[in-house]
Amino acid sequence: MRALLSQQASLSVSSIHINNCPNPNPSPTRTSLHFSTKSGGHRLIGRKSRSTAVRAVLDSATFDQFGLKESDIRNPAISTTYRSSTLPKPNQTVLDAQARVCTGPTQTRPLSEEQAFKVLDTILRSVRGELKDEEQVSKAQLGAFFAGMTIRANAFPEATQWSEGERRAMNIFWPLLARVLPPDVIFIADPEGSIMGSGSSVGPQFVGNGTSEMRLVGALREILAGGHLGYEEVQGVLRDVLPLKVEDGKSTGVSESLLSAFLIGQRMNRETDRELKAYCLAFDDELGPAPVADVRSLTHYGEPYDGNTRYFRSTLFVAAVRSCYGESSLLHGVEWMPPKGGVTEEQMLKFMGANTNLSLHQAKELIEDEEIGFAYISQREARPSLYSLIGVREHIKKRPPLATTEKVQQFIRAKGKESFVAGFYHEGYEEPLLMLMKRRGVHSGLVVKGEEGALSMTTRLRSGNTSKGLPVNYCSGFRSVGVSRESFRLEVNAMDYGFEPTDTPRTDRSVSKNIELGLAALHGEKGPAYDRIVLNAGIVDHLLGCDGAEDVYLALERAREAIDSGKALKRLLNYIKVSHKGK
Repeated sequence: MRALLSQQASLSVSSIHINNCPNPNPSPTRTSLHFSTKSGGHRLIGRKSRSTAVRAVLDSATFDQFGLKESDIRNPAISTTYRSSTLPKPNQTVLDAQARVCTGPTQTRPLSEEQAFKVLDTILRSVRGELKDEEQVSKAQLGAFFAGMTIRANAFPEATQWSEGERRAMNIFWPLLARVLPPDVIFIADPEGSIMGSGSSVGPQFVGNGTSEMRLVGALREILAGGHLGYEEVQGVLRDVLPLKVEDGKSTGVSESLLSAFLIGQRMNRETDRELKAYCLAFDDELGPAPVADVRSLTHYGEPYDGNTRYFRSTLFVAAVRSCYGESSLLHGVEWMPPKGGVTEEQMLKFMGANTNLSLHQAKELIEDEEIGFAYISQREARPSLYSLIGVREHIKKRPPLATTEKVQQFIRAKGKESFVAGFYHEGYEEPLLMLMKRRGVHSGLVVKGEEGALSMTTRLRSGNTSKGLPVNYCSGFRSVGVSRESFRLEVNAMDYGFEPTDTPRTDRSVSKNIELGLAALHGEKGPAYDRIVLNAGIVDHLLGCDGAEDVYLALERAREAIDSGKALKRLLNYIKVSHKGK
């Protein structure tokens, strides 16, 4: 046990030692790259047999094997441990209920009578002060749960409105809850005094505290009735209430109950294009005009901010490959984001020792650097107002509109062509994403349904019993051709381009495993990770209409050459080193 546990509370790769000359005849089954501890940190020590490698950090299976709680140790190799310890945890009983009732008109799953009794009893005991610490139901949870119930009662189809069990439970508990709930939550639960049958005047007369809450309450009356808002109305609310000011885990500004009801309510009502545009553009000028990079091409990568929990995440390594032939990339995200709390680019870069606190101007310089050509920006540095919502987002459980619009941010501009690439999972969001990209005025845009809703297209064979919706590797986009715009839709079949079918490498929340796979591939080790990096670089270049990628086979070949020559690996290592120079 002692040999498995890291002795440091927070570790990073202080130096990475690797032979930059790739093996011309790599053996994908015998060798890999591994980290070892040294002086309280990690370093890449080279290529060892997979069967004899001794890991210096825990993986997810080890937690289960030894019965450990992830909170017992700060293990930087596992994505869940990047959650800030300062964030109060939500009540799990109510959170599970939110997962069922705070979703769309067709996806919502009503609670049974037993479930509804348990949830409402938990809320009642929490508001009475009978629950302590992590058992308490937060204000954000109260706002989200009751907003979900109200919108279902007012606007959802019969199949996803309240069940008979929910009605019976609410009839018993509401008279008790109405005596102890704060006025803002009573307003959310019964804004017109017509749902609960008590004829209460609290909801109809509620206006909030201060001008910011008054605007928010006015917007909520429309949302809770199943309605929509105008562009200026959404932006006005967001700019009034953000950044969220929190002290000792509690908001000191606007009511978190009202704010969470606003965010989840808009998602449940399925946002209109004007609402999404408002979220997308609301804070473009938060830090002033975007810096302009002097590059001929810049691709903005919009990965889901909450990361990958199962499969290899390739975009960081794809960016290093594309930079070798003049296709610059800007990646952005956060260290940790709910609901998945998966592996992110920021976790990987931090684990490898890169500076993840770059300013926009520092990132611009890395993009312009001829030996690097890509950069990563944290939302923490680029959009402090939106970053302030991470805690609330965990407590509303389901993804808010920002989960879509944050993927189409334009933190840095380019003198040359600009393109967007964004991942999606739920059918119906591909067109809104493309609409936002067009609103940005870029040369080309692409949405990809990769594995886990991320950007990584796969070489895995398509299963015969695929789930409903669009298939993995579905792509849709546009590119400029002269003065016109050309649209396209297709499903990428990797076998059509000469790739052998392979299962996707599992990482299962392991940051170190994701890094190991990516670095091994950049070192020239052929296999599933290598193929995915090549596929995602070459196909994206081709679909975006990048120079030199008109022939998809030539696009794929130049991606392979960037790896096999050692150039892509060298650029990633350069990034890790040079990212610290501007600190």
